[in-house]
Amino acid sequence: MEAEHLRQWLNLALRWSHVITGIAWIGTSFYFNWLNSRIAPPRVAEPGVAGELWSVHGGGFYRMVKYSVAPDRLPETLHWFKWEAYATWITGFALLALIYYFQADVYLVDPRVADLAPVAAVGIGLATLAGGWLVYDRLCKSRLGKRPRQLGTVGFLVATAVSWALLQVLSSRAAYVHVGAMLGTIMAANVFRVIIPSQREMVEAMAGGRPPDAARGKQAALRSLHNNYLTLPVLFIMVSGHYAATYGHAWNWAILAGLFLIGVGTRHWFNLRNQGRRNVWILPAAAAGTRPVPAARCRTPPPATGTRP
Repeated sequence: MEAEHLRQWLNLALRWSHVITGIAWIGTSFYFNWLNSRIAPPRVAEPGVAGELWSVHGGGFYRMVKYSVAPDRLPETLHWFKWEAYATWITGFALLALIYYFQADVYLVDPRVADLAPVAAVGIGLATLAGGWLVYDRLCKSRLGKRPRQLGTVGFLVATAVSWALLQVLSSRAAYVHVGAMLGTIMAANVFRVIIPSQREMVEAMAGGRPPDAARGKQAALRSLHNNYLTLPVLFIMVSGHYAATYGHAWNWAILAGLFLIGVGTRHWFNLRNQGRRNVWILPAAAAGTRPVPAARCRTPPPATGTRP
């Protein structure tokens, strides 16, 4: 009983930390993507300056300046945005392990779906996280990396295939969570493996008197944009455990695919709006996609109150 009580408090601490750090990461991502969309050519030309933005907030005026590559010299204080992403992933993985891996026989394995040993189910979960990043990174480095629409289409099909496959071997709720964890791992790995190394290389180049590699900066910006589009699908999956009508539906994989598209479409509408492009049809189409799914017998009945974390 004491161990269970401790587990519940640890669950609360990890979940609350995950929410707080996730808000910080998502807020930063949304703000910088908005900023990039709103940057306009400066009124007075400055060497190396690509654009500027004036804003007012909290009783003060702010002027944001974006350089084409980098300024002539480094400032004494340079703020990095990375720990929001790292802390979100670390707390999320710890929560995943606490609930689904340390209690795999309860939450990860469903005998009605597949007769798996808990160890095998955990192995599938971990392989999903690592494999998702490796496949995504390989696609980005392939020819598809220069074709955003084709890359997005292939990525969506791969994510849908993964969700369908996981729903054949894991409990439906665990399958949903692992699709979200896979996408979250991709987002965090983008920061850890591409975005921050690119920024660090640019800083080191300037410190060494060398011109920064603009190509790496563009690659980092592209991965940041990918993270921006994945945010809303991941957010839904984070709360999907409260909606058994989705993960417990007979067409759960198709529902997840549809909600993924709705999230991406909604984010795309906001991105276009930030650029001053009024594609009015996108948001109504996404809203129409949220219409109730026809009732069907759930594969997994909704859990009783208090029996699931």
